[in-house]
Amino acid sequence: MAAETVTDRHQRPMRDLRISVTDRCNFRCVYCMPKEIFGDDYPFLPKRELLTFEEIHRLARLFASLGVRKIRLTGGEPLLRRDLDELVRMLAAVEGIEDIALTTNGLLLREYGRKLYEAGLRRVNISLDALDPEIFGRMNGRGIRPEPILANIDFARELGFEVKVNMVVQKGMNEGEIIPMAEYFKRRSITLRFIEFMDVGNDNGWSCEKVVTKREMLEMLGRVYELRPENKSRYGEVAAYYRHGDGDARIGFITSVSESFCSTCTRARLSSDGKLFTCLFASDGFDLRAMLRGGASDDEILRAIADVWTRRTDRYSDERAALAGQRRKKIGMSYIGG
Repeated sequence: MAAETVTDRHQRPMRDLRISVTDRCNFRCVYCMPKEIFGDDYPFLPKRELLTFEEIHRLARLFASLGVRKIRLTGGEPLLRRDLDELVRMLAAVEGIEDIALTTNGLLLREYGRKLYEAGLRRVNISLDALDPEIFGRMNGRGIRPEPILANIDFARELGFEVKVNMVVQKGMNEGEIIPMAEYFKRRSITLRFIEFMDVGNDNGWSCEKVVTKREMLEMLGRVYELRPENKSRYGEVAAYYRHGDGDARIGFITSVSESFCSTCTRARLSSDGKLFTCLFASDGFDLRAMLRGGASDDEILRAIADVWTRRTDRYSDERAALAGQRRKKIGMSYIGG
């Protein structure tokens, strides 16, 4: 199996693989898994339909041979997947993989963080949308307070993790938390990233009127802080970063709505039941699990992955305005991973 680099029809290489290890979550965030849709009786995937760790490892090895260098474990909430540290250890041994990261709501980090660090995980992105307990409890849909998440952020740093905090900003919900969040994490020199509310899936009630844009957030922050823009560190970097003028703390913006980054997107996504997606806003995926369990050889699977990527034309965020009003069913974020 020869190593090669594949590019899509817009000459974008495949460098990043996001792997959803479960579609389950212990939160019911309003922008991802609203409790009105994902109730206590919601039919999540049965265990037999999830990719096994051995299947994930095999696919990761094949993706690495096509140019993937970074893996991010997502969900749902990935810490709900039992023995996740075993998977991290397996992925850390894959030739060509240079970085493994995890996106989590942070609630279970104290229980599993040490094992994950010992297995080779070094970076975690932790979701936190407000410091105000009432606002945060309303946004996570479970009434969970921010204090345990904040404590686990500190714990993760003590273990040695590089930590970034992600805040989804939704107008009418938590835009008043932008400055308090920025101040809290500035004091701790933790990178805080503001994410524009996105129209992922079909269940979060998205509309342009609910988006607080990067420009609007920068105007708010600029009244309080001196912020200096940084150059992007690598091709495919989705966040635009700014550094505080009086220290080493940074903030970032992920701007899928107001400033598309489709032109440099290098991300492939693997759902927890083994479907390959080439866009966060995709409607359909390619079933790799069927090939794995149907006895396909490595070369056959490799050719299938390469074929999907080389035919890729996705530019949803570039085309969002033109697609407005169309009835287009998109895969939910909890299924595909954020």
